[in-house]
Amino acid sequence: MAQFIILNCPLHETLSFLNELSLRMLTMLKQALFLLVIALAPAAIASPTPTRLAKEPEPSRLPADWRQPLTLAKESIPVLTAQAEPQGAPAMPAAPSSRTTEEEQVAELAKAAQNPIANLISLPFQNNTFFRTGPQQQRTLNALNIQPVVPFPLSKNLLLITRTIVPVINLPTSPTGRESQFGLGDINPQFYFSPITKSRITWGVGPTFVLPTATDELLGQGKWSGGPAAVVVVTTKRWVFGAVGNNVWSFAGASDRKSVNQFLVQPFINYNLSKGWYLSTGPIITANWEAENGDEQWTVPIGGGFGRVFAIGEQKVNATLQAYWNVVKPDGAGDWSLRAQFQFLFPR
Repeated sequence: MAQFIILNCPLHETLSFLNELSLRMLTMLKQALFLLVIALAPAAIASPTPTRLAKEPEPSRLPADWRQPLTLAKESIPVLTAQAEPQGAPAMPAAPSSRTTEEEQVAELAKAAQNPIANLISLPFQNNTFFRTGPQQQRTLNALNIQPVVPFPLSKNLLLITRTIVPVINLPTSPTGRESQFGLGDINPQFYFSPITKSRITWGVGPTFVLPTATDELLGQGKWSGGPAAVVVVTTKRWVFGAVGNNVWSFAGASDRKSVNQFLVQPFINYNLSKGWYLSTGPIITANWEAENGDEQWTVPIGGGFGRVFAIGEQKVNATLQAYWNVVKPDGAGDWSLRAQFQFLFPR
């Protein structure tokens, strides 16, 4: 009788009702979660976000189970894309990140400007002033080299870099009374075939020519010349160094002019600082294999300078100033020279 009263009391009915209600709510929650997963599955499969992230140059180091939540949050996207190359990374919303990205882009552009075979269109104006030239070392010779550099992709793995040196020369009056000459010198086109690679070491080989385009015989050699050319460049975080070299022989031209057999090598070293500044040296060492007996064949300068990559409005430019002293030189060559270059850069 006592048991019958306990089982039929109001408290027991209340507890039974609550237990049944909780079971029904749990069942409904499971069904709702199942329907939510079914609804979101097609959107997750069709989302382009995983594919885009898979193409980033450097994959995320986050654990696999963390990646999907990060891609769904807009504020987390910069965390993943910050590891990409500067050219492919989107603009960062935060001011400190934007400044960092701009500094990285300037640093990359400076290293590209210092690489003779970089995939970068540029237009340098290089002015070379040679002091104390001539037999009495009392004259100053000036040569402005206009040398556009244009790369052409031949395939996915091969690049052709064309570099044409167009000299504009001002030859001073000689002690014997010869008048000064101003005009065009011999044009020197160069062609480098360079493999496209992500390695820190890049190289290129190809032909180079010297065309008898001088407007006066004193401003050129009067010969058609050609020969092989090569370049190798090593790029690190701060350093860009390497060498450019060629040797040309004459094969046609005026018969009353001397034959040409000349060697040239230009080692270069650049150390990049912050904000686009850098230290640089690039002496041009030459040898005239056709020099007469007793004359010095070699010209060996030493020196260096500094430069900076910056922007004038939207135009990126590279400016440098260097000075060199000739420790070895033939008679009549200048004791020292000053090289000033202003280079327009057109990054792609």
